[in-house]
Amino acid sequence: MTTPPVCDYEGSDYQSSFWDKGGRAYEDRTEAIALKRLLPTKGRLLLELGAGAGRNTPRYPGFDRVVLLDYSRTQLEQAQGRLGRTGRYIYVAADVYRLPFVEGLFDAATMIRTLHHMADAPGALAQVRKVLQPGGTFILEFANKLNLKAIFRYLLGRQTWSPFAREPVEFAELNFDFHPGAVFNWLNELSFEIERVLTLSHFRVGLLKRIVPTGILVFLDSLFQWTGALWQLTPSVFVKARSQAGQQRDGIPSNPLLFFKCPDCGASPPVDKKEYLECPNCKKKWEVKDGIYDFREPMKTDLPF
Repeated sequence: MTTPPVCDYEGSDYQSSFWDKGGRAYEDRTEAIALKRLLPTKGRLLLELGAGAGRNTPRYPGFDRVVLLDYSRTQLEQAQGRLGRTGRYIYVAADVYRLPFVEGLFDAATMIRTLHHMADAPGALAQVRKVLQPGGTFILEFANKLNLKAIFRYLLGRQTWSPFAREPVEFAELNFDFHPGAVFNWLNELSFEIERVLTLSHFRVGLLKRIVPTGILVFLDSLFQWTGALWQLTPSVFVKARSQAGQQRDGIPSNPLLFFKCPDCGASPPVDKKEYLECPNCKKKWEVKDGIYDFREPMKTDLPF
């Protein structure tokens, strides 16, 4: 099945180089505040899309279980090293455009610093909508092209693309900025109801981050996040949306095997063969190794077991 290209962090030291050593404490702490303000205080099953090395995963303490999904297996291995292999965390390597989950499964989902890698953002959001329960909560963060820096650069003739245009801008390969109006329209078209909008990183300026203590910048940013309800002029925007009400599933299965469907043909549940899951319909095999379910590509060789 052909899908849009995927930004693959396989083998990357992104967590260490960008977050741990990259001077991003201000951004990290403002995101923690936004998540605390937007997430439900409790829930049963949350899907973290683009979980990476699990930086945000500990910020979902009210949920019974969390499914960490990322395309990169090595990122999930790093997450395992941080979080451990417990029944609370389920690690899944998969393509966002081909989610391997039955419809209406999750009561919440997050997508933080992930949409900006989506060449087909509406298609990715449509996949999220399918796997959310009616009335489920979706926390989305996106990179905002309508930020003040981009506006000033455009007005001064220092960039060619308009921050006011609704189409995404690809400023580097598989790195996109989005217009808030476009993102809000996509969510509305997918029957999401937008409940709250927060703006983050008001002070993402290198000079300010060097001379002003991080705690002060975080405190000031937290005071201004509410302005997202009025305008969106910061580099990062958080949205709390809710899928429209409808027929609820009969509870969330306790067995994770019942979460899955074949991403190629849609059949479920798969047959547990220990080293792999087998689709009951097309018979494709999806590897299970070291606690990670791998739905990126079916196994190519016939195994003797």
